Amino acid sequence: MASMAEFWTGRRVLVTGGNGFLGRVVVGLLANKGADVVAPTHDEYDLTVPGVADAMLAKYQPSHIIHLAARVGGIGYNLVDPARLYLDNLMMGTHIIEAARAAGTEKTVLLGTVCSYPKFTPVPFKEESFWDGYPEETNAPYGIAKKAHLVHAQVNAQQYGQKFAYLIPTNLYGPGDKFHESVSHVIPALIKKCVEAKEAGADHIDVWGTGSASREYLYVEDAAAAIVLAAEIHEGIEPINLGSDREITIRETAETIAKVTGFTGALVWDASKPDGQPRRRIDPARAAAMLGWTAGMNFEAGLRQTVDWYLANRASAEAAPR
Repeated sequence: MASMAEFWTGRRVLVTGGNGFLGRVVVGLLANKGADVVAPTHDEYDLTVPGVADAMLAKYQPSHIIHLAARVGGIGYNLVDPARLYLDNLMMGTHIIEAARAAGTEKTVLLGTVCSYPKFTPVPFKEESFWDGYPEETNAPYGIAKKAHLVHAQVNAQQYGQKFAYLIPTNLYGPGDKFHESVSHVIPALIKKCVEAKEAGADHIDVWGTGSASREYLYVEDAAAAIVLAAEIHEGIEPINLGSDREITIRETAETIAKVTGFTGALVWDASKPDGQPRRRIDPARAAAMLGWTAGMNFEAGLRQTVDWYLANRASAEAAPR
C-alpha cells in the first residue's frame, strides 16, 4: 500500500519524544510531507504525571499522536535502574492512550520493543510468538511495560473504537544516536570505544560478553519511514515488526565497527559480562504485506554515516542523559 499524496497537509501531529534520536527523524519526515508537527519536550510535559498528557492534548489538539517518548538504555542501564525503566515507560504510554481516547484523537501510533519478545522465541521472531513466554531478564522491565500498552490499545479499540497502530522495531542505529556510556546501546558504545582506542593508540578494546549473541539492526531513517507510513495508512491492534531481515552476531558487529572506524587493535571479549538475549532477528513479512514497507539501508553504509555523524558531533553525542 503506497503513501497518499497530500495526506498530511493541514494535519497536526503530536510526536512525543520528538526531540530524541528517532523522534527528530520522524518530525523532519512529517514536516517534509506538509504536516503541522509539534514535539513538546519532557521539561514542558512530564508524561509520567497523571493529567499532564490530557493538558498537552487540550493545548495542541492533534489529529494524530506518535508516541516515541521512552526511558531507554543498554544492558548496563537495564541492570542498574529497572524499576524506573518499568514504571516511567508504563505510565507514559498509559497516560497517552487514555488522553487520546478522552480527546477523540483520530489515531495513535505506539512504538513497542523487540525486548518484549520471549527470551527463547524461535528465530525469526514472528508476531504470533509475542505472548509465548517471558522476556530476557535484563530486558524484561522495559519489555513488559511496552507490552502492556498493546493490551491497553487492544481493549480500548474493542470497547471504544479507538484507532491505533502498534509497531515493534528491532535495534535502531544511525546519526543522532546516544553515545553516553550510561545509556548507549551496542553500536554507539562500540563506535565510541573504537574511536577512542584508535586516538589513544591502544592495542585492544574490551567488549562485553562472548560475541556469540546475535542482533538485527534497523537504520533510523528506515524506521521513521515505516512509522509515518503506518500513521498514514494503517490501523489495527496487532503488532507489526520492523526490521532489516539480517541477523548479525555481536562479534561481527564489533569487527565491522572496528573496520569502519579504522581501529586495528584486538577485540578482547569479557565472558563474565552478560550477552543479553541469545539471538534476535524478526520476521518483517507483516510490515511488507500491511504497509508495503521494507528496510533499505545497507549495514556497513549505515555504520559509516553513523560514525561520520559521531565524529562531527562528539560533544552533543556524548552528552549525559537528563
